[in-house]
This record gives sequence, C-alpha cells and structure tokens, in this order.
Amino acid sequence: MNREQVRQVPSGYLMLVVLAVVQVSLGYINLKMILAGNVSGMIIAGVASLVAVIGWVGFFMVHPNEAKVLQLFGKYVGTAHDQGLKWANPFYSKTAVSTRIRNFESGKLKVNDSRGSPIEIAAVVVWKVFDTAEALFEVDDYEEFVQIQSESALRNLSTTYPYEPHEGEGTALRSHPAEIAQALRDEIQDRLEQAGVTVIEARISHLAYAPEIANAMLRRQQASAIIAARTQIVAGAVGMVEMALDQLKEKGVVELDEERKAAMVSNLLVVLCGEETTKPVVNTGSLYN
Repeated sequence: MNREQVRQVPSGYLMLVVLAVVQVSLGYINLKMILAGNVSGMIIAGVASLVAVIGWVGFFMVHPNEAKVLQLFGKYVGTAHDQGLKWANPFYSKTAVSTRIRNFESGKLKVNDSRGSPIEIAAVVVWKVFDTAEALFEVDDYEEFVQIQSESALRNLSTTYPYEPHEGEGTALRSHPAEIAQALRDEIQDRLEQAGVTVIEARISHLAYAPEIANAMLRRQQASAIIAARTQIVAGAVGMVEMALDQLKEKGVVELDEERKAAMVSNLLVVLCGEETTKPVVNTGSLYN
C-alpha cells in the first residue's frame, strides 16, 4: 500500500534566477566559441545550453488546497503541498490532486427497507482527499470510487433500518436523522479508507415510500394518527368523568344510584368523545307532573 510522503522541493523563484543567469552565460560563451571557430567549445556550450533548457521543464505551480504527486519513471517519490512556484527534477511527472472539500448528491435509489417495503432514498456526501498517494495508486479513479461506494453504503444502510418505527422498535430512517447520518458516514468511511479519502459528513437528502405503495402507507399513517388521537381523547374523557363523579359525591350536590351514574357516564362520554358539537335536550317532564 502506498502511503503519502511529503516532499520538500526548492522554491521556483530562486531556480528561475539561477537558470536565467546560466542560460545567458551559456549563450554568451557559445557566441564566443562561434566567433573563435572553436568547434569543441561550441559542442560543449551547446550541450550545456540543452541541459539548461531541460531544466526549465522542472518548474510547476502548486495552488491553494492542491498537491502535486511526483513520480520518476513510474516510481512514487513524494507529494509537494507547499503553495507557489516550485522546481523539481525535470524528469518528474507531476500529477495535480485537489485536497479541497467536495460533495455530491447520489441519485434516488429504490431499495427495500428492513421490513421489505420499497422506498426511495438519496444522500449528500461531503468528502476530501487526505492521502494523495492512496487516492492515485490504490484505486483506478478515486472520484468514481467515492460515488459508487457511497451509493453502495446507502443501499446497505437502507436494508438495515425500517422506514419508520413501530412499537418496540428503535432507530428508523425517518424518525432518527442524526443517528442514521452518523451510521451512514461511518459505513462510507470504512469503504473509502483504502482510497485515501475522509468523509466529513453524510446525510439523507431524500426519503419517501416508493410510488406504488405511497397511498397505502399514507392511509396507514393516517389510521395510526387517528388511533393515537382517539386513545388520548378517551383517556382524557374517562378522567374528566371520574373527576365529575368524585366532586358530585364529595360536595353532596346530588345522590346518584348506579343506574343514574351509568347514564351520566354514558352521556358525558358521548359529549366528550363525539366529533361534532352536541345539542343538549332539556327534560322538563318532571316539572309538570
């Protein structure tokens, strides 16, 4: 496995001055050899001038948040990170690798959750290269590798958790976004470690039931919401009826036998649990008898 080796290279500005002085001096010497008719001197000066020209090939620029991977005839010799104009062996090949923070959004994947329900899911992944040697030499195309492995990790995560929680269940895709984001980041990082890439953040950007079951799931959610609301209403109504009976008995407002208590409880529950506003009916028959 190739690990990054930081290589310090000379400043390009100093070498620029040195090569310029050498080039001018060799040009002057070559001119003197030509005027003097010294053939051997001209050959030596010409070869030296050629070497100086080759030296100009060694200049390269390192931009902010960029690194240059240096190779000598296919052998990795180090990575230059210092910004600015630099100079290295003219025979080094210099490959630029961006170390900037990058992100991409996966396509909408259609997968089954842990219960087998078809869902649509997509994610945003924020990443950067931390080891330029591994990024270039351990995988064929590290950008494509990041995208494919991220989508694979997202697909695997989707089959591990349910879309939404039910009774007795814990983490779910819809109800625990922070836990799901952390689990997704960890899984993607495990897959990208060998490519010299670090995952800064990964989060779900799209989550929905597949169209063919969306209506059925919506009806189930509505039914669950109605049941939960009714349960709360009934619990509250029973408490209010119990409180009313206790206060009537405590203050001695009226004495009720069991039959009248049952009728009162029935009427109160109808009033408290009914969806529509109740209309009272005043029983005045006893006033005229």
